[in-house]
Amino acid sequence: MGLVSRITQIVTGRGELPAGFDATLEPEERVLAVAPIVGGSHVVVTSWGLWLPGDAPRRIGWHLVSKAVWGGGALVVTEATETVEDGVVLLTDLPPRRLRLEDPGKVPQLVHERVTGSITSRHHRDLPGGGAWFLQRKVPGADGTVLQVRADPGTDPDLVRRLALEVARKARQG
Repeated sequence: MGLVSRITQIVTGRGELPAGFDATLEPEERVLAVAPIVGGSHVVVTSWGLWLPGDAPRRIGWHLVSKAVWGGGALVVTEATETVEDGVVLLTDLPPRRLRLEDPGKVPQLVHERVTGSITSRHHRDLPGGGAWFLQRKVPGADGTVLQVRADPGTDPDLVRRLALEVARKARQG
């Protein structure tokens, strides 16, 4: 990072997007780290999420990163999709995406900190065939937390959905 870029980052609290990374950040969103990916493009860590490359770069909010593992020169990210039902966010994991980083810098550390920092509480409930994680998480750009529920592989998703709705109803009553 050049001196002018570093001074700009210190003064504004905002890093710079890499050349050719065509993404629009939210006004309050700050670039925290950037790492080049083997073969071209970049991964960008911001205060709101992890930007992944593609025809149009897209951000995964920290609250939708189910898992991120660093090892062997690669960051393996498991993104979740969300379905909202009666105030409960039901998560479904997508296949992991492996990103080989040329020069990781602080990216692995910041991703770990941001993912774990988004979780305010977690509880695992054993169920037939596996179980489910109940998480309270902060959503970037929003106040408060949301209840998220993610079924373990092999667990009946309908059972998890019914249990999650019951937990949410009891939480609103009590």
